[in-house]
Amino acid sequence: MAVPLNILIVAVSLIALSPLCLCSKAYGSGGYLFPQFYDHSCPKAQEIVKSIVAKAFAQDPRMPASLLRLHFHDCFVKGCDASILLDNSGTIISEKRSNPNRNSARGFELIEEIKHALEQECPETVSCADILAIAARDSTVITGGPHWEVPLGRRDARGASLSGSNNDIPAPNNTFQTILTKFKRQGLNLVDLVSLSGSHTIGNSRCTSFRQRLYNQSGNGKPDQTLNQYYASVLRKQCPRSGGDQNLFFLDFATPFKFDNHYFKNLIMYKGLLSSDEVLFTKNKESRELVKLYAENEEAFFEQFAKSMVKMGNISPLTGGEGEIRRICRRVNHAPY
Repeated sequence: MAVPLNILIVAVSLIALSPLCLCSKAYGSGGYLFPQFYDHSCPKAQEIVKSIVAKAFAQDPRMPASLLRLHFHDCFVKGCDASILLDNSGTIISEKRSNPNRNSARGFELIEEIKHALEQECPETVSCADILAIAARDSTVITGGPHWEVPLGRRDARGASLSGSNNDIPAPNNTFQTILTKFKRQGLNLVDLVSLSGSHTIGNSRCTSFRQRLYNQSGNGKPDQTLNQYYASVLRKQCPRSGGDQNLFFLDFATPFKFDNHYFKNLIMYKGLLSSDEVLFTKNKESRELVKLYAENEEAFFEQFAKSMVKMGNISPLTGGEGEIRRICRRVNHAPY
């Protein structure tokens, strides 16, 4: 049956007049985040972050992976609220001292450099939490990965959680089910777990994070049988049974500074560095299929990674009148000295 022309015109007009909302409902919060949040209050904000991240990358090719990790470790503890950036002060016990972050998390000085530049441009406007989210996206792009619009409008926490950092961030030796449970607690699912693990296509890990795979994976004095034994012999040269805890190794030995899908190709060859990487291929059928898909189809990985990063960035943000906009990221405003 033909639709009358006047009804079509009305329908099209209604669609045209409908507001386009690029906002993103924040998990666990009543607030909305949206990419245009600073368009009027600080229009150069994202440009400033991008230029400083680019300069840092030129000087230190490890920095993009460090910035991605800061955002991840921030969001998994009380939500994406920049609590990871706070130093010890007054009643605050810093998350920087937790097991996942101690002698490992880095990039704090760069975040302060970005914050200082933004305070010069538009004082007390751009949150440290949003800086982390933008810097994570820019770090992905500058190393060859996908671009996405970052929903913005987060505010900064006035406290930190050392226990949350110790308990909620997945550890290299966690079982597959433990890691998945930690993701599900944040409103993330198995697809998010596999795609976000792909961020290990760049960056490094310390000997102490995977030593047990080389020598005593299951408490029986034998190496992990899901680790390629030639690769294991190479790793042992710089990761002895004792000592060398802080020695660094590429998470993706094939293309360590390029954001691509080689991480997943490595897993299929049983050359994932961390146990928490390799279990994605060996311990669950659904995750194994996703690993194979992303190893074969980089575009599929990039598309899902961008979606999952937005989803992770929406974990329990402070919005509206909650929290504050810190003037210095490492301490709350009016912090006791």
